[in-house]
Amino acid sequence: MEITSAEFVISNSRADKCPDTKLPEYAFIGRSNVGKSSLINMLTQRPKLAMTSATPGKTLLINHFLVNKAWYLVDLPGYGYAQRGKKMMDKIKNLIEHYVLEREQMTCLFVLIDSRLEPQKIDLEFIEWLGENGVPFAIIFTKADKQGIQKTRESVNRFLNKLQEQWEELPPHFVSSSEKKTGREEILAYIDEVNKSLEG
Repeated sequence: MEITSAEFVISNSRADKCPDTKLPEYAFIGRSNVGKSSLINMLTQRPKLAMTSATPGKTLLINHFLVNKAWYLVDLPGYGYAQRGKKMMDKIKNLIEHYVLEREQMTCLFVLIDSRLEPQKIDLEFIEWLGENGVPFAIIFTKADKQGIQKTRESVNRFLNKLQEQWEELPPHFVSSSEKKTGREEILAYIDEVNKSLEG
């Protein structure tokens, strides 16, 4: 898939205020600092796209980007940033839950996982929650350029093995590096494939 246009459309603090369109939405979520903005900029090849809306506090909002005038890329707030305090954490949790569970246009949720880390409880619990609620999702392992290929492979396998303890079938997964554009074609091809299946 070729990206011919990508533009920031709107930021929202509530899921019910998101754009009133029938276009499919591909949302990106992960723990704070997992490399979400960099990945969005890399996929769209717009170096400052996710940053342009990143005035302080914007990461606590749902950000919509219109791609190729055909589908939305949605940047959701990061989860698990303890310094935000309980009240703010609850607000973010509600925002994420409302969007993920109630937004009809949400076609696939990409869960970003730092490929350098051991499986994190917060990520595993979030994925389990998605499964319990029947949410369609895929996993993107980020920051693959920060270590050797073998280490990344071992780390990814550790995570997938952990998932297999509870999942009969693993979700689609991709390995990415925003620096080296690794995984870009595969992720966009997957989105393209899902878009085409919706047309049918």
